Amino acid sequence: MSISFRHSAGFGKRMEYRLIGDMLMEGLDCYTPLVDDHGVDCVIKKSDGTFIEIQIKARSKDVTEGDAALFAAIDHKQTENFYFVFYSERLDMMWILSSEEFLEECVTNKNGKNAGRHSIWFNGNKINPASGVREEYCKPQFEKYICKDFSRFR
Repeated sequence: MSISFRHSAGFGKRMEYRLIGDMLMEGLDCYTPLVDDHGVDCVIKKSDGTFIEIQIKARSKDVTEGDAALFAAIDHKQTENFYFVFYSERLDMMWILSSEEFLEECVTNKNGKNAGRHSIWFNGNKINPASGVREEYCKPQFEKYICKDFSRFR
């Protein structure tokens, strides 16, 4: 097994633990399921005693140029008290969307092997006129979902 395969295969799990650790450091009560059969990476108990489910999706800095925040082939149906945490390592940016917000913003594949699955592409890319270098950026319609912390879960 090569190092690069080990890196890519474990990147998602490492990012889950990192982001859950960040949630814990912010004082959230987080619980991790032993089995990931339902796309739930973390359950948070809020101060009012209610629970929310979290699915974490992360993209490595090593993905193809232009795809820093492309999350594709996500199987999801609207679920109450369910949130997505999307993280791009290359952009060092995090977006938090509720199930409903995700389904409003995503594109749903109409055919092919991923028919019925959803994709969301938070970033665009453009040439910086000053430097002539291609840069990735958050598309303006998704800026409202950018989060620096997990206060949305309190």
